[in-house]
Amino acid sequence: MTSSSTPSLSLYRERLLQERTQLLQRIAEQRGGLVSRVDMAAEHFDNSFQSRAQIRTERQTEFAINEHETAELGDIEAALERLDAGTYGQCSECGVTIPPARLNAYPTAKRCIDCQILAEQHR
Repeated sequence: MTSSSTPSLSLYRERLLQERTQLLQRIAEQRGGLVSRVDMAAEHFDNSFQSRAQIRTERQTEFAINEHETAELGDIEAALERLDAGTYGQCSECGVTIPPARLNAYPTAKRCIDCQILAEQHR
């Protein structure tokens, strides 16, 4: 992003930091404080009246949520690193400027829409 958008960069940084704080707080609340998510899941799933299939499904859901939150936190950290490096707002694939509308909707975006579509098609 250009130097004329420097105030915008500080707003993106503020928003990313706020999102990181909220995510970390949500993770801590869901874990019940100092107890790990795995320990919470083990305690939660120690119900002999539930079927094995139900327990397995709930456990998989817990782990999927954990993976999603970890990925989300990684995306936030990567966006903050791009801000520090001066590459925030530039597509990591083709180098074009990512439109502010995309960054406003998805502040951790590392690709322009076209490159993101291509990346998703190759998954």
